[in-house]
Amino acid sequence: MESAEKDKAALISGIETEARAEGQEIIKEAQKQADEKRKYTEKKIESVLNDARKEAQEKAEKVKSKLLSSVKLEVKRRSMHARDAVMQDIIDKVEKKLFTMVNDTNYRSVLINWITEAAIGLDAESAQINASEKERMLIDDNLLSDAMGKIHTQTGRKMELKLSDGQPLKSQGIILTAADGRTAFNNQVKTRMLRNQRKIRSLIYKRILAGNK
Repeated sequence: MESAEKDKAALISGIETEARAEGQEIIKEAQKQADEKRKYTEKKIESVLNDARKEAQEKAEKVKSKLLSSVKLEVKRRSMHARDAVMQDIIDKVEKKLFTMVNDTNYRSVLINWITEAAIGLDAESAQINASEKERMLIDDNLLSDAMGKIHTQTGRKMELKLSDGQPLKSQGIILTAADGRTAFNNQVKTRMLRNQRKIRSLIYKRILAGNK
């Protein structure tokens, strides 16, 4: 009877030992799984955070690029506006200056130069000259003779010039029309300024660059 009790106690002790060992193994495995899950979760969180940081950086770069582009566009727009304003101011001043020169004794040479330039551009054997009322009063036989002489000197060609019978021009400057009426060269002040806009812009741009150095 005593031997049976001992065997029973030994069996129970063995079962308890195995149970404790198995429990510890289960706990150890569970702990291992928990650690792995925690590490995976931490990596996942870090990955999500990195993606978020990267996305935020990309968005920030896009916003920065857009702002810089907008600023550059505005600077360019204002620069162009400033150049246009300066150019218009120069044109207005030149036109006013030329208008006041009509009564100057040296204005004859201005008309001769404009007529010569128009004659070279027109390239005709004979032409009629028209101008504003004040300018027409200056275009006499002597001026026409001087203009024809200058044309011959510069081109080697003879060109007959006479004052047009038409109505005076409303704007300052001259228009040279071929005798057959088919072609004409406009050398009025406003037209001359339009032809020289690129040159004026270039001079303004160079002056701005020189001022910024």
